[in-house]
Amino acid sequence: MTTATNTSKGGWGNLALWKKIFIGMIAGIIVGIVMGPDAELLKPIGTLFINAIKMLIVPLVFCSLIVGVTSMQDTRKMGRIGMKSIVIYLATTAVAISIGLGLGTVLMPGAGLDMSVSAESAAAAKEAPGLVSTLLALIPKNPIEALAGGKILQIIVFALGLGIALNMIGEKAEPAVKLFNSFAEAMYKLTELVMKFAPYGIFALMAWVAGKYGLDVLLPLIKVIAAVYIGCILHVLVVYSGLISTVARLRPVQYLKGIVNAQMMAFTSTSSSGTLPVSMRCAQENLGVSKGISSFVLPLGATINMDGTALYQGVAALFVAQAFGIDLSMADYLTIIATSTLASVGTAGVPGAGLIMLSLVLTTVGLPMEGLAIVAGIDRILDMARTCVNVSGDLMVSVLVGKSENELDESIYNAAEPVSEVQASRESANA
Repeated sequence: MTTATNTSKGGWGNLALWKKIFIGMIAGIIVGIVMGPDAELLKPIGTLFINAIKMLIVPLVFCSLIVGVTSMQDTRKMGRIGMKSIVIYLATTAVAISIGLGLGTVLMPGAGLDMSVSAESAAAAKEAPGLVSTLLALIPKNPIEALAGGKILQIIVFALGLGIALNMIGEKAEPAVKLFNSFAEAMYKLTELVMKFAPYGIFALMAWVAGKYGLDVLLPLIKVIAAVYIGCILHVLVVYSGLISTVARLRPVQYLKGIVNAQMMAFTSTSSSGTLPVSMRCAQENLGVSKGISSFVLPLGATINMDGTALYQGVAALFVAQAFGIDLSMADYLTIIATSTLASVGTAGVPGAGLIMLSLVLTTVGLPMEGLAIVAGIDRILDMARTCVNVSGDLMVSVLVGKSENELDESIYNAAEPVSEVQASRESANA
C-alpha cells in the first residue's frame, strides 16, 4: 500500500503542467517523425483541444473584464491612482506588443517553414477588414450577436462599458457583480480543466506537424525564443528605464538594482502573483515607494499588466502568419495591438493565460489555430522571460505613481541596497 502511494506521488499526475506539455511536444515530434504522413490520424485529438480553447475565449474574456473593472476601489484617491496605473500599464503593453511585432518582422522566425493553410483559414485571412471598418465596428450594434459571433473587439468594448456602468450605479450593481464574479470563477475552473488536456492535444498536433513537415519545424522555434528574449531585454532596458529617467527624473540604474530579487523570483516561478511578496518588499525597501501606493499598484499590476505576454503575442502571431504564408495588413497589426492591450485587463490571472491570449489574437486576425500547438511546447521557456518583464513593469509603475503622488522616498531609492536573497526567499515562502 505504501509503495503504491509513493509511486503515485512521483507519477505523471504529480508533474507540473508545463512539464507535461513539454513532454507531449517532444513525444509528438518523435512519433510524428516515425509515423510520417500517417501521423495525421492523430490530428482529431488535437482538433478537440483547439475547439475546447475556442469554447473558452468569449465567456472568459467577457466575465474577466467585467470582474476586473468592477473590482477597482471607488474612493477618490484610489480612483486617481488606479487611473494613472491603468493608463501606464496599457500604454506600455501597447509598446511591448509593437516591439514583438517589430522583432517578428525583422527576424522572421516562421519564414521558410512553408506550412500549408486550410481553405477556411486562407479565406478568413483574406476577408480581414480594413482599418476604418475595424474602428467603426468597435461598438457592437447588438452585443448578443457579438457574443454569439465571437467578435472579440466588440465583446471587449461592451464588457468594459458594462463594468464601468456597474461601478457607477453603486449598491444596485451588487447582485450583478456577484453573478459575474461567480461566472468568472467557474470559467477559471473550466479553463484549468481544459488545460489539463493540453499535453495530449499538443502531442497530437505536434505529431501531425512533425509527420507532415519533418524536423524543419524545430529551427523556427529557436528563432521565436531568441526574438522574445531580445524583446524582453529591450523593453526593460529601453522602455522601463527610459520612463524612470524621463518621467520620474530618477536614475534608472538604481531602479534596475532595486528590482533584481523580484526579477529572479519571477523568472524562476513564472508567477506574477507568486512574486508579489518579494515585489512589495523591493518597492518599499529598495525603491522607496510608500506602503499605500505599492499595496494598490502592485496587486493591480499582477492582475492586468501583461507587457511580457503581449510582446510574446506579437512575435508568435507573426511566426504563425509567416509559417502559414499569410500576409498581414497594417489593419491586422493594429488589431493585434488593440486586442492584446485591451484583453490584458481580463486574462492575466487565468491559468494558461499565454495560450488563451494567443488563441484570442490568432482568432481576431484570422490566423490558423494550429499554430498554437507549435509554440505551446516552448511556452514555459518564454513564460520565464515574460513574467520577469511583467513584474519589472509593475515595479516601474509603482515608482512613477509614487513619485507623482509625492509618496516616494528618494533617499531610499538612491541608496538602492537590494533586499538580501535570504530575506526575499523567506518572504516568498511565507506568502
